[in-house]
Amino acid sequence: MIITVTMNPAIDKTVEVDKFQPYALNRIRRIEYDAGGKGINVSKTIHALGGESLAMGFLGGNTGKTIENVLNARNIRHDFIYVDGDTRTNTKIFDCVGGVTELNEPGPAITEKQTEALIQKICANTDKETLVVLAGSVPGGVRKTIYAEMTECVHKKGGKVLLDADGELFRLALKAVPDIIKPNRSELEEYTGTDHVLTVHEIIETAENFHEKGIQTVAVSMGKDGAVFAGENYKINCSALPVKAHSTVGAGDAMVAALAYAHDRKLSEKEMVRLCMAVSAGAVTTVGTKPPDRALVEQLMSEVRMQML
Repeated sequence: MIITVTMNPAIDKTVEVDKFQPYALNRIRRIEYDAGGKGINVSKTIHALGGESLAMGFLGGNTGKTIENVLNARNIRHDFIYVDGDTRTNTKIFDCVGGVTELNEPGPAITEKQTEALIQKICANTDKETLVVLAGSVPGGVRKTIYAEMTECVHKKGGKVLLDADGELFRLALKAVPDIIKPNRSELEEYTGTDHVLTVHEIIETAENFHEKGIQTVAVSMGKDGAVFAGENYKINCSALPVKAHSTVGAGDAMVAALAYAHDRKLSEKEMVRLCMAVSAGAVTTVGTKPPDRALVEQLMSEVRMQML
């Protein structure tokens, strides 16, 4: 079973303009609303692939109810904790020259009691066949060690953890040794303190350091430069698939969903890589944070080219 954890969900409001101009009037051409937050995006994509997940986290107010209604309409299982205040709305401004400007609200503050309740709820649903996806930011009032604490609890129940976070959340969670991690290249550069763009060789070296610490799978997305995948017995570099991109928002979440789905279905390393590249490429062709259609994913999988390193 896959559990996705979204501690700071949102309604994603995507607006399109011809060319975004700050300090000026911008006329909106199109608006899309999606139930979002990284873990929820992962659950939506897993569902589109034909898999199942249990979405958990915090919801609040009418915005939270809207997200719950969307998940119900898609038959995505969920078990959220309701809190005071409204779940946030994040606005993404996309212009036709390819730029994206994001305006993210902070979301409601979470109490210590609510945080502990979520940890217990996750662990109560975890067994040795469970993969828990910890993705995205955390709300105000939540300690930065939370993903490390959740990882430790999941491991005690025999489950595994897929981590997609950045900054201090990422660094502290690594101490608990998650099983799968998916940083993007800039996040990895921040973690390593690198003052230049990491090469594929440097990414592989960093992945090997993670393996020595006990992390089994490392997937590093590199945007238009593709992605690198590394496990104990394989290292694979893939170029990005040539698709007509609408927006890169949600591509990373799509790759996380593919990693989780591949783990749950016990796919081989090469099957996992093909799925990850196809799903993330498909995601950039959609509007907002919608998952790609399974038929498109199947088509793109046949176009993936892998370089064994």
